[in-house]
Amino acid sequence: QVQLVESGGGLVQAGGSLRLSCAASGRTFSSYAMGWFRQAPGKEREFVAAISWGGTRTSYADSVKDRFTISRDNAKNTVYLQMNSLEPGDTAVYYCAAPGARYAPTSMERTAYDYWGQGTQVTVSS
Repeated sequence: QVQLVESGGGLVQAGGSLRLSCAASGRTFSSYAMGWFRQAPGKEREFVAAISWGGTRTSYADSVKDRFTISRDNAKNTVYLQMNSLEPGDTAVYYCAAPGARYAPTSMERTAYDYWGQGTQVTVSS
């Protein structure tokens, strides 16, 4: 059982930046890969970024590559999503997620993740 809590969402102008945080409970946070997904109204939840359990490997959706950066601080049990050059198309509820198994590889698939946070709203104005 893992508890995930996102924070850092808000309203930002196009071209601006925002950093999301996901605080995770549990005693073995450092052994889990982590992912970020987002869901806009009326749309399916889509992959944004993922990071390996050791923090050395990352993956990104093409739509956010070179603009977003995922990172983690295992000492703080927290994963981050730094979002730069934000666009109106980035408007969505952002969720962090964790797989059910330790040392699982990074994945872009929703089905690879068993634990989800409640989401944090990001709104980018034109």
